[in-house]
Parts: sequence; structure tokens; C-alpha cells
Amino acid sequence: MSNRSLPLIASSEVAKHNTEKDCWVTLYERKIYNVTSFLNEHPAGGDIILPYAGKDVTEIMADATSHSHSESAYEMLDDDMLIGYMATEIEERELINNKNNTPVEMKLVTSTDSQGNEFDMYTFHDHLPALEKLSIQTDFHEDAKKHKFLDLNKPLLMQLLRSNFTKEFYLDQVHRPRHYGKGSAPLFGNFLEPISLTPWWVVPLVWLPPNMYIFYVGFVNQSPIIALSFWVMGLFVWTLVEYCLHRFIFHVDGLLPDHPYFLTLHFLLHGVHHYLPMDGYRLVLPPTLFIVLAYPFYKLVFSIFPFYMACSGFAGGTLGYIMYDVTHYVLHHTKLPKFFQELKTYHLEHHYKNYEMGFGVTSRFWDVIFETEIHDTFEKRA
Repeated sequence: MSNRSLPLIASSEVAKHNTEKDCWVTLYERKIYNVTSFLNEHPAGGDIILPYAGKDVTEIMADATSHSHSESAYEMLDDDMLIGYMATEIEERELINNKNNTPVEMKLVTSTDSQGNEFDMYTFHDHLPALEKLSIQTDFHEDAKKHKFLDLNKPLLMQLLRSNFTKEFYLDQVHRPRHYGKGSAPLFGNFLEPISLTPWWVVPLVWLPPNMYIFYVGFVNQSPIIALSFWVMGLFVWTLVEYCLHRFIFHVDGLLPDHPYFLTLHFLLHGVHHYLPMDGYRLVLPPTLFIVLAYPFYKLVFSIFPFYMACSGFAGGTLGYIMYDVTHYVLHHTKLPKFFQELKTYHLEHHYKNYEMGFGVTSRFWDVIFETEIHDTFEKRA
């Protein structure tokens, strides 16, 4: 695969190059090739290519009944005809259509740090990659070929269920971030797919009304001071719950049984987020999963405290959860003021620098207390 820096090009621009004298095609809806000079050299003739001028050729190149293509054919495309990468909708909006109209150049798998040194996007880094690099789409074909892990073109869960990955290999690969770049990667690949996708706004829309009602019940049926005290306590306790859930449940990595079923469960619960950390539809808990995780806490709180005190405390805790999930989305996808930008950098370091540290999302308070804070130096454990 070529390591040249190449431009990011809008899909509308690619579609314009659709004639015999100016013929571009795309592969994986990502790599762009100028095949104009190759039309007369193609073994099956240029007429088989022209219907795909300005379009994607992934499916037809993989169709053995139409015309068989060897690995060398793909390599020849990369070596001789690769001219750029087709932008995703997000990249068009945030990179190409920027106010300064500055040219954008990037590499698909390798990139450069602030000192101009190249690094591999699949490895863990001493310093967080530049934020604009975190939306560059992974080369699906190259990734599957190089790492022998999951093929992002196919439903991910069945690949895991049928795999013979060892736990050590799985944990190493699932924490090396990939970027799907054109929406959300297929998890189920069938009618179940929608239940795995949750827009961030669903969380406040679904949970704020019952949260406010529970708070109201607790507030009007006891002393306001007591109600607010338990509400604040619930909010504070949530910060510890957030830390413990992330560290001991979502990152149960070391205690995970070495079996495809458990690896798949881990992937569903949190692994997919580390594998595809910039997927905007898998950054917050689906409502059904929240109910499952929240129910034990609900039973505990209402069994320990009198009913109205429990209402106030539980309202504080669930508000903490709502703030956590919204914050989590914002940290991945929004430009923020300085304080929150530092929190964003800290959380992204958990993904791109050291997933075994930095478990706080809304703050690093408990990371400091339990000595799991990510520092400036690179501390990923071997």
C-alpha cells in the first residue's frame, strides 16, 4: 500500500470524471484511481470499466464470474493509479468545506506527529494524534489483510462468534482504533441492526422527563434541604459508579474467559466502542442496556433508604448518568472550551494512548484517587 500523502476529494467531484478521456473509479468507496490511461491496457478491454466511470468498482472487481482479479491487480492500482481518497460526509463538512478553504492532505493508515515523524494509526501513541486524523477512514481491505482480525465490510458479531481468536489477540486488536468513516459499521447485518444504534439525543429525550419526575416526588414530600442533600449525594455517588463501571465492568479485560462467546459479549458491551471510537451512534448506552445496568442500583437505593430520600438520591444518580452519556458524545465529536478540551484530550488518550488507564469520563477525580490517571509520559503496559 502506498504511503504517499494524497488529497481528500469530494464524492461529487469524483462523479464528474466519467468519460473515456477522463475516467476515475473508487475502491471501497474510499480510494480514488485515475484509470484513464489504463482503459486500453485492461485485459478485458476498456468497455468493461467505462460503465463504472465516476463510480465504485469494489463489487465488480470481486465478482469472479465477470472477471477475476488477483492481489497484484489491487497492488498495481495502489502503486500506479491512486490519486486520492474520497471524503466521507463528515470530512466534506469539516475538512473540505472549511472557511479558509485550505487544501487537505492525508495518509490512510500512516500519518505524522507534530514533529513531522510518521507513525502507524493502528498503534498506541506517546502523544494523541491530531484531532483531524481521527476521522480518516481505515482501509478495510488492507486492515483485514494485515491484521487478520475483523473485516469491516462484513457483520462483525458473526465474525467474532465463529472466530478462533485467542483472548490475548482479541484484546490487542479490539483496542487498536479503526475508523469506519461512512456511518456505522455493520454489527448484526440484519433487522437487529437498528437496536445497536443510538443517537446521543435519545438519552436526554428518554430519561430527563422521568428523572425530573422522580426528583419532584422526592422534593415535595420532604424537607428541601434533605431532598437536595440526597440529590447531591446521588450525583456524587454516580461519579464513583461511572469510574467503577468503566474500569471493572467495561474493561474486565484481564478476567475475560478465553472463549468466542465471552469475547463477543465483551465486544457488544464496550469492545466495539474501542474498536470504532468515533462511531457517533455507539457512544451512548441504548435505553434497554441502561435499564439492565441501572436496575440493581435502583433496587439497592430503594431498599436502603426511605422512599422519598431514595427518590432524591436516585434522581441525582440518574442525572449524573445522563450528563455522563451526553458528555461522552461531546468529548468525541464537538469542539469545546479550554477546560472541556482538556477533558476531551484526556478521554481520547484513553482510546489512542493507554486504554488501561484514564477511566474517568466526566472528570479525572477518581483516576487521581485510585492512581489510574494518564500522565504525559507513555505508560501503556506491555
